Amino acid sequence: MGQEQTRVVVTGIGALTPIGHTKEAFWDALMKGTSGGAPITYFDATDFATTFACELKNFSVEDYIEKRTADRMDPYCQYAIVSSDQALKDSGLDLEAIDPLRIGVVHGSGIGGMTIYDQQFRQYLNRGPRRISPFFIPMLIPDIAAGQISMRHGLMGPNYATASACATSLHAIMDAFMLIRCGMADYMVCGGSEAPITPMSVGGFNSARALSTANENPAKASRPYDRDRDGFVMGEGAGSLILESLETAKARGAKIYGELVGVGATADAHHLTAPHPEGKGAMNAMKTALSIAGIKPEDIDYINTHGTATPLGDIAEITAIKNVFGDHAKKLSVSSTKSMTGHLLGAAGVVESIACLLAMQNQTVPPTINNDNIDPQIDLDITPNEPRKRKIEYALNNGFGFGGHNASLIFRNGSSL
Repeated sequence: MGQEQTRVVVTGIGALTPIGHTKEAFWDALMKGTSGGAPITYFDATDFATTFACELKNFSVEDYIEKRTADRMDPYCQYAIVSSDQALKDSGLDLEAIDPLRIGVVHGSGIGGMTIYDQQFRQYLNRGPRRISPFFIPMLIPDIAAGQISMRHGLMGPNYATASACATSLHAIMDAFMLIRCGMADYMVCGGSEAPITPMSVGGFNSARALSTANENPAKASRPYDRDRDGFVMGEGAGSLILESLETAKARGAKIYGELVGVGATADAHHLTAPHPEGKGAMNAMKTALSIAGIKPEDIDYINTHGTATPLGDIAEITAIKNVFGDHAKKLSVSSTKSMTGHLLGAAGVVESIACLLAMQNQTVPPTINNDNIDPQIDLDITPNEPRKRKIEYALNNGFGFGGHNASLIFRNGSSL
């Protein structure tokens, strides 16, 4: 027998989302079935095929970060700072008492600094290359949020970003889990952030025909598993988790939201943007997570799906779930919280993992809203429109990205630890 594996738990949560700027506000909005969809205010979207998104509402960065510091960060980095500050505070960690080499950061972004890219490219076109800001590159690159988090708090352990499109923050959590297990760190800040609501991002996803164009009713446009779904709704924000060993968490009397028991990562090896039609990559990611967790498919109670509301993606994921879970699939509760938050791209996975952790804490499944006519090909319980009380001991979260990247995480209810 090999050495017993370190058990890794979640002891801090930070959530900055289009439907709530704290974990409490986020959960309350999920329970109310709140939609974040609304007309775009960041730029004039009149000529775009899609004129709406899930922006952060009533958010002022100066409420959280000193102005001079914030001005040298792209919004995606600002969001990462806000959510990581929340998570560290929530964890109750005394950073003064921790060896800084033993606490690290893995915080990713699928795209990085799109706002600063847009601004500086316009500056270049209008005023020439010598007017490009010296802060442009440090504000643009996707790893700079992890660097900024470490500098803000003096965290000197492993520090880097993941970038795997919409699986980004699940891979960040997965890496943090493995770094603790292999002994390279005792505590990790992990998650993802995204600020993609810019002309080039919206225009680009429109050209790829990935976004919903239901401009007449933005609040109902994100409709996973509905017969009339027509693409995802872009969202923005960030989420952060604090991971540490079960041993250290118990020793300091920390609140434990859940244990991360299983992780899985695979590739479709199929297509740039379309999922494998039989969901093979997703299926293998879930199987791997179950195997590492050492549990049976029948032990899973709730799946927070990738569920983007694209015609192909929703069907492929449901197919994968049915193939993995067999007869138990009919007993699962399934939902897509993207119906409320929109799709936060690289930050989606961590925000949805937070939904899983809070669902276990409250023994309540968040709904999939905007389901007026469930697609007849969807024959699982997608928790339509209203939250539902049920026992949740194990929750699984899926995330899939362009390029065929698949990730699955399994959490165990913290109250049973």
